[in-house]
Amino acid sequence: MTLRFLEAARRELDEAFAWYESQSPGLGDDFIAEANQTLQRIQEAPDLYRPFADQMRRALLKRFPYGVIFGIDEANDLILILAVAHLHRKPYYWRGRIQEPPTAPYRS
Repeated sequence: MTLRFLEAARRELDEAFAWYESQSPGLGDDFIAEANQTLQRIQEAPDLYRPFADQMRRALLKRFPYGVIFGIDEANDLILILAVAHLHRKPYYWRGRIQEPPTAPYRS
């Protein structure tokens, strides 16, 4: 399946990287490496993550307090990343994004 990000989700990933990198050089790289591992797990087996809200699914990062919120469009062989969400902030803020068009395919 192809991974695609909504622009807002891509921006969240970039912002989290920048914040962690500003806290400690190299920490942003650690965050991106773990996010990429999580995205790879999603791509390999998206059905491992059960639906939790509006048929969306969430995969948690192991070291960082973030979850990747995504939906599966089996008809189009697509996994749509709606949010890279900090788990200690506003829950479900991403619900309004469900109708947004995706960006280009994800490349790690």
